[in-house]
Amino acid sequence: MLEQTLKEVIRDIQDFPKPGIVFKDITPILKDAALCTAVVEEFATRLKGMDIDAIAGVESRGFLFGLMLANRMGLPFIPIRKQGKLPFKTISESYALEYGQATIEVHEDAFAAGTKVLIHDDLLATGGTVVAASKLVEKLGGVVAGYSFVISLDFLQSEGRLTRFSDQIVSLVHYK
Repeated sequence: MLEQTLKEVIRDIQDFPKPGIVFKDITPILKDAALCTAVVEEFATRLKGMDIDAIAGVESRGFLFGLMLANRMGLPFIPIRKQGKLPFKTISESYALEYGQATIEVHEDAFAAGTKVLIHDDLLATGGTVVAASKLVEKLGGVVAGYSFVISLDFLQSEGRLTRFSDQIVSLVHYK
């Protein structure tokens, strides 16, 4: 089962980025091309039939599988980046992190109004980043078609923060 394989490969980093946080490191997955392919294929299978026009990946780990998935599904990829990293005109959204505050941006011409956007990130923790990404999609007149995550920290019960945008949430690995 893919979930068990991923759990065996994902590495826990204690006290990163600050004391008390257990960081789920997905970079060991990237050492295995076949496992990366399996991850993308599993996302594609689970998302089959969902009405999606584009995939937005949240910087930076959301770019890893988000771009591969967009390519696999024949869809455009939209980078959502940290403030000041995109070269063209942007719109921004600030949000609180479990360990601070951040602002993310998207190009103001990233997609047309009415576009159905799947938001991808590596991990769903408190949901602050993807809620901010969802607000960016809506500011540009898009519709949040759903979400995909490699990992969901279910014990933080953050899915409820996302359902106001979409109840289509796909996670490959769940930590209860």
